[in-house]
Amino acid sequence: MAEAHARNGTFWREVIQASRPSFLLLTPLCVALGLGTAMTAQADWNPWRLVLVTLGALLAHAAVNLLNEAEDFRSGLDLQTSRTSFSGGSGTLPAQPAALGWVQVAAWVALGLVVAIGLWLVIIAGPGLLLLGAMGLILVTGYSGWIVRSPLMCLMAPGLGIGLMVPGTHYAMTGTFDNVALVATLVPALLCSALLLVNQIPDTDADRRVRRRHLPIVLGRERAAIVFALLVMGAYVALMVSVGFGALPAGALAGLLPLPVAIWLVIRVRRHARDIPRLVPWLGVNVAVVLTTIGLMAAGLMGIPTAP
Repeated sequence: MAEAHARNGTFWREVIQASRPSFLLLTPLCVALGLGTAMTAQADWNPWRLVLVTLGALLAHAAVNLLNEAEDFRSGLDLQTSRTSFSGGSGTLPAQPAALGWVQVAAWVALGLVVAIGLWLVIIAGPGLLLLGAMGLILVTGYSGWIVRSPLMCLMAPGLGIGLMVPGTHYAMTGTFDNVALVATLVPALLCSALLLVNQIPDTDADRRVRRRHLPIVLGRERAAIVFALLVMGAYVALMVSVGFGALPAGALAGLLPLPVAIWLVIRVRRHARDIPRLVPWLGVNVAVVLTTIGLMAAGLMGIPTAP
């Protein structure tokens, strides 16, 4: 069956679907934020390096999604989860079990390309990327295994993985680390950890059955919603404080434009934490808040007008 699947070429469609392409938009926005911090340092950056960084980051993000899809299918989780547009996996492998091998191969090929791109960037930009790259590989390969069984690591890993893209991009562009890039990392790190946390709420019962341990399982849905609110509001507070103390340029305040929606979002998530059908539309609002906040921060740092 797998051979027939390969011969007709449709496995590529399943691989692409399993990589969750709609979620990959977060990656170029975080790269753009790193580019924005590099521009504030008035660095003479190379556009080809930006292409390599963006490609490597996209492949790393796709790899972790593919590995997670494969593990969720093998563990039986996909067959127990009620899928939504933002949780429960892509549904690709339950519909096409023969694609499992191709999804796994694609994940490891993507990781191989990430390593190759990373080593090339180390050669042309400097050894500072080695530590970030090693941390990224640990997060990608460990997420579907031991990380999802540790509530604290499960909370921190998404934000840390996405956040690494900001100083990584900055270093690749400039050859140095910078306090502005490190401080700017706080906002996407907090928002992305919050994003994955709230998306775990609909999967709580299914995840418990396959022995995952994340905050909605350990604390319950309502308390997890409180942690979600603290992370989201913490991101905006961190942004305001960072600009107020001069750690970030004033242009980064463009990221505050979605704040009124974010406030309403955390209220509604708390209210509907146990009512999944009413919670799901707010998961979509959350994605929009995360993307617009990071994108507007990046635009503000680059000097791109963000308001009439």
